[in-house]
Amino acid sequence: MNIFRNISKTLLVSVALASGAVLAQSFPAKPVTLMVPYPAGGLSDVIARKVNVSLGKALGQPVLVENLGGASGSIAAQKVLSAPSDGYNLFQGSPNELIFAPLAISAVKYKSEDFRQIHRIAMSPMAILARADLPASNADELVAYATKAAKEGKSVTYGSVGVGSFYHLLGEEMSKKVGVPMLHVPYKGIADVVKDLLGGQVDIFITPYGTPQAELAKQGKIKFVAVLSPQRQPLMPQIASTTESKGLLKTFTAEIGTGYFVKRDTPEPVVSVLHKALQAVLGDPEVKAGLVALGQDTAPLQTLEVANKAFVQETATYRAIANSINLQPQ
Repeated sequence: MNIFRNISKTLLVSVALASGAVLAQSFPAKPVTLMVPYPAGGLSDVIARKVNVSLGKALGQPVLVENLGGASGSIAAQKVLSAPSDGYNLFQGSPNELIFAPLAISAVKYKSEDFRQIHRIAMSPMAILARADLPASNADELVAYATKAAKEGKSVTYGSVGVGSFYHLLGEEMSKKVGVPMLHVPYKGIADVVKDLLGGQVDIFITPYGTPQAELAKQGKIKFVAVLSPQRQPLMPQIASTTESKGLLKTFTAEIGTGYFVKRDTPEPVVSVLHKALQAVLGDPEVKAGLVALGQDTAPLQTLEVANKAFVQETATYRAIANSINLQPQ
């Protein structure tokens, strides 16, 4: 009886290995969808459109960008989870959608462990943007303005891409550091927040930034108050870092990564094909130049194991931040 069981197990393993090899050879046999969890026009969308053509060449099939905003990116993430685990739905994600949304939105039923990171593509520097006429041009002046407004019974308003998003939590953390209440105004995507910054309907926006935001600042349509990296950034070298502050925001720094994800149970041969293709993309000089021009730091090459460990560690780190400000699902 044991002999038959062993034979059966051996056959099953052989069939699985053979199926995997066939799957790797046939994938992809049709276009791949690159799901962007925000509307067209924002930084996430621009990054995807710098990557998709090169990724399509590496895969031998077109990679089509699909934009689906809302609920801090969780609507798009759930759509990917609802699709088959065949690698044809690739998610361009960050902690916003995959870590914070499940912690902050009670309607979100997935968790970060439902996804697997294949490769990180870039790290985004972050900044505090403001409406052009906000009377603050550095971190210390912003603290003074927020404190004065609070004493007058007003609140500085800050935009985000949704309740529970990284940008929402950064606003809450900033409010906690400054010691005055700030009013959160959620939007569906970065482009929507910037539109209201341009119109003066919202005071500040703590966000990743790139060439489009830098150009708006040069035109005097919005203002950079401070960058959140430990040092000044090449794209906006004239803007001071929060670390140059002499006051309450001196330790207020942050950055956020963009990665490519699939459902956790996607077959390993398919994951390997996507991983190899993304490494080819990161070796494409045009893609690298395009990302750098956007103000992005391109990611180093990662093995699948390193990419997965990085996401696991990121999940633990950001869950700790959410706990520190007592984030409650709504």
